[in-house]
Amino acid sequence: MNLANDSATSRDIFDWDYILWSVRLKLLAAGFFMYLGVSFLAHWLSLWISASYPALSTKKKIEWNIDITRGVFGVQCSIAGFWALLIDPVFQADKVYSQQNWSWLHCLVASGCMLLDDVYLLVFDIVFRTRNMILLVHHFFASGALLGLIINIKSGHYLILIGLLLEMITPLNCLTTLLKVVRTFCIKYW
Repeated sequence: MNLANDSATSRDIFDWDYILWSVRLKLLAAGFFMYLGVSFLAHWLSLWISASYPALSTKKKIEWNIDITRGVFGVQCSIAGFWALLIDPVFQADKVYSQQNWSWLHCLVASGCMLLDDVYLLVFDIVFRTRNMILLVHHFFASGALLGLIINIKSGHYLILIGLLLEMITPLNCLTTLLKVVRTFCIKYW
């Protein structure tokens, strides 16, 4: 057992070569499946914990799980955005072209989450015949910005990370939506 290598293993993910397409696509897929797992975990925990969740319609259950997933994504975006805005000295020195390995990781995982959200939104709109035009436009621009970041390896990450700070409202929005559903359930059944 080599103790010198044990301390380095926790930072190995930050030392990957993010210029390689294989690395970028793997991390994008990892973000997609990680947040898909968050959605399934939200479903399972809601079945186990919540009294109102099992009584909801399928449409409301899907909205519930999407909201929880977006809330977790909002927490991730807030942490990374505040780190870039207030703490990271590289981003403070060069706000246009600066990149960090941690920012590559975050932006690629965030791209995977946005891809999952796009898939959710499109399938949801088709299955339930809803048209969320404002959300579609929001996702179009956000996905376009993240796609541009993935394709153009020389672009800086500062503006993208600060833009993702706009997602800081989603945990509160998630909580509001969940409380509305629980309140509606309580009024209807009690």
